[in-house]
Amino acid sequence: MSNRYEERQESRRERLENAADKAARKSGQHFQAARAAVEAIPMGQPILVGHHSEARHRGALRRQDSHMRQAVDADRRAQELKRRADAVGTGGISSDDPEAVAKLREQLESAKASQDTMKKANAILRKKATNDEQKTRELEGLGFNSAMAANILSNGGFPRYSLTNNGANMRRIEQRIAELEALAARQDKEIQGPGYIYREDTEENRVMFIFPGKPDDETRAKMKMEGFKWSPSREGKPYVRKMTANALSVARWVREWLDRKAEKISHSTT
Repeated sequence: MSNRYEERQESRRERLENAADKAARKSGQHFQAARAAVEAIPMGQPILVGHHSEARHRGALRRQDSHMRQAVDADRRAQELKRRADAVGTGGISSDDPEAVAKLREQLESAKASQDTMKKANAILRKKATNDEQKTRELEGLGFNSAMAANILSNGGFPRYSLTNNGANMRRIEQRIAELEALAARQDKEIQGPGYIYREDTEENRVMFIFPGKPDDETRAKMKMEGFKWSPSREGKPYVRKMTANALSVARWVREWLDRKAEKISHSTT
């Protein structure tokens, strides 16, 4: 059974796929219009300069060129939308997913099981008193099929880098679990600053800055530089960023920057 996050992901994929289909149809329509624009002109017919057909001929060529350009542009957009649709849900486990911690724990257990299996396989291959046939049987006892067991045996076991990389991945997953659990324990926060409202929305998993009107160029540039995106569809039209440990640190620096800026302005006007 899918959760709300997965449902939103599926809805996003469908929207992108529908938009891609629409762009593809539009491209086809423009290609058809480009052909239709010059259908009445015999193939290879040059423009008869000074003839009464000259203006009509030139107009047809302009329409053909315009439709061809629009057809190519629409086709490129269709391809890009299709690429984005195919990429939905392939970027790993998102912190927006309410089941992220559970899914990460499953990944961690799988990585631990792989680490244990690789270590046991290498231990089997280090046995000097055991022949290759016996080693193969023991490898199969770990769950490897005959072809995999033969490959492990011929390669001398799992290389050190496989164990090192998997160990690093386990530590990364553990750190991410700890970070998400810490974020989940946070409470909503709202701070009124000089000329802004700072908000931490745990349900939406977002950090945001809300301004009473359009911020000046310097402030907008600062928001963009620090990874905050303007969200006109949200109430208050805030500048938003996904809530992560790094985002919270950056938000604190931005608040300090905004406070210092407001103080300078206050001093300059007194």
